Amino acid sequence: MAATQFLAGGTTILDLMKLDVMQPQRLVDVNRIDADVGRIERPADIFYLGAFATMAAVADHPDVRRDYPVVVQALDLAASAQIRNMATLGGNVLQRTRCNYFRDHCCAAYPGDFAQALVALDAAVEITGSRGPRVMPFEQLHRMPGDTPHIETVLKPGELIIGFRLPVGLWTRRSLYLKIRDRQSYEFALASAAVVLDLVGDTVNEARIALGGVATKPWRAREAEATLKGRAIDEATAERAAGAAFAGAQTRGDNAYKVELGKRTLVRALLQASQLSV
Repeated sequence: MAATQFLAGGTTILDLMKLDVMQPQRLVDVNRIDADVGRIERPADIFYLGAFATMAAVADHPDVRRDYPVVVQALDLAASAQIRNMATLGGNVLQRTRCNYFRDHCCAAYPGDFAQALVALDAAVEITGSRGPRVMPFEQLHRMPGDTPHIETVLKPGELIIGFRLPVGLWTRRSLYLKIRDRQSYEFALASAAVVLDLVGDTVNEARIALGGVATKPWRAREAEATLKGRAIDEATAERAAGAAFAGAQTRGDNAYKVELGKRTLVRALLQASQLSV
């Protein structure tokens, strides 16, 4: 377990310390590191979200609301207004499972929502550290558990996420995030789907799909995307895509229901997204 942990606006680390899952020797408050890492702007051909921008500030930004509904919905559904006013984007994507047994002893799913939106948008993440800055596809940030379930991302010791780069195009407006949960209050997803569609007429030029609540990391459903390319979306094509998305799913007893729930969630998301106007 890391001896030092960064602390920004949220409570994830504090929650895990209460559960005795994390016991860092030192907490470093990074809130005042640089006002620039909280900016929200469109420089040139990307839309930039600073990692220290709060969830509320991003969800309320007029350009984000117009061009990235999948982002707004993921942030709005993630937490209460009080938490959204405090929590930062960088901290949100690094949420860790609230589980005393953690990932080496249970089938714990990645708990976040915003990360699925970033994966579906093919966003990039900016990282900085002692070795200098680097940029990588956000989809590559989270790792599979493997033999090191306590290491959930590819961040090196001392590295910080400083921002996210979103693609720009009218197609980002045909996007949505659908979250299924036990109750309407702010719960983690039982299953969720982030869908972004680039249509030419009624035909899919490109589809991007990310699933939540069903894997140990935000899950890109490339097999499902491939079944949609060149086709119009109707219930049959949506069901075919959902079947492809979960064709390799492995269940563990009590979570077997998530396969059917995940399929139904994706079908609904695809059908709703295909009806959006841009």
